[in-house]
Amino acid sequence: DPTSILYNGPFLLKSLTAKSSIELTKNENYWDKKNVHFDAIKLSYYDGSDQEAQERSFSDGGLSIARVFPTSSNYASVEKNYKDNIYYTAPGAWTSAIGVNIDRQSYKFSAKKTDAEKTSTKKALLNKDFRQSINFAIDRTAYQSQMNGKDGAALALRNLFVPSDFVSAGDKTFGDLVTDKMSTYGDEWSGVNFADGQDGLYNAEKAKAEFAKAKEALQGEGVQFPIHLDLPVDQTAKLNVSKAQSLKQTIEKSLGSENVVIDINQLSSDDMQNATLNAANAAAEDWDISNGVIWSPDYQDPSTYLDIFKTTSSENTKTFMGYDNPNNAAAAQVGLKEYDTLLDSAASETTDLNTRYDRYAQAQAWLEDSSLIIPLTVGNGAAPVISRLTPFTGAYSQVGDKNSADYFKYLKPQE
Repeated sequence: DPTSILYNGPFLLKSLTAKSSIELTKNENYWDKKNVHFDAIKLSYYDGSDQEAQERSFSDGGLSIARVFPTSSNYASVEKNYKDNIYYTAPGAWTSAIGVNIDRQSYKFSAKKTDAEKTSTKKALLNKDFRQSINFAIDRTAYQSQMNGKDGAALALRNLFVPSDFVSAGDKTFGDLVTDKMSTYGDEWSGVNFADGQDGLYNAEKAKAEFAKAKEALQGEGVQFPIHLDLPVDQTAKLNVSKAQSLKQTIEKSLGSENVVIDINQLSSDDMQNATLNAANAAAEDWDISNGVIWSPDYQDPSTYLDIFKTTSSENTKTFMGYDNPNNAAAAQVGLKEYDTLLDSAASETTDLNTRYDRYAQAQAWLEDSSLIIPLTVGNGAAPVISRLTPFTGAYSQVGDKNSADYFKYLKPQE
């Protein structure tokens, strides 16, 4: 009965156990089963609590591929045992970013002690210069070093929500198109390199300059300093805690802890999910900034990234910006209706791709300048691994779900 079968074509779902494993079995009725080289697939849950667990399971034969962590205590022995067999996977098209909650309602998980602190934070996050100061204050290399080590950190860095090379118009990449637009948004964007693979945004002097502008305006609104920003993190995932600590260190170093304090709220896995991704509605989004937001593209067009921030995209604006009503006052205050107009203009061009991409670059430039979404890293790939799979045999795609990480067709074990 097709209505009771879950499958991706090559494989059928055999079992799914929450926080344990997903098991797939080969679909013997698949039309192209000669290109399916595994009889079964088992995906094992990893909660991030033990950085050495994947390597141990790989060494014991329990895994065919395992991520390794250059910052783990046993990495010297991993390097000794596997030497030249450690390699970095190709950077993917998913984007990991910081979301900014522009209309926070819930304070169950918060370090704030007074209503004045809550009000001050809300006013600060509605100020573009303040958000830009956070954007420029983050040392993304130090941040990603927590995962990849210093030598591999740059491979995963991203400076735009849409990858700079995702599409091209003539001889210009999407990132080039955005760069051309950014000069109209202010001198703070002068000299910024938006290409992947390097930290083009980190600039402590620019961060200080933007903060100084913000502070002057905010003091006129009665804002109290320092601004306290709640940053939730899953306490089980040790590397996520380290990444949160890195954000705290570099932001406070760049701006001064007398001005901005990042309050890291370590939560259980369930509380973390319920306060962020799985929050019932925008009012339950319990954070000021969150580095737990990520997006994967569905098709090869910039709209697949940028449309999720339209004011009418309520499920996504809930998760990324903390509101779910298209008529939200905070959304209007930060100019998101203008962003809607830019997207509508881009979407209306359906015959000339160069013009279409140029218009989407204008929308991306607006989003970058707004710093409502602060890009950090790629969300998939650029990871050091050890593997018993034959390289480059799996399906490849930047978009959708027909890639080797989800599809498993064509993928071969090493002989």
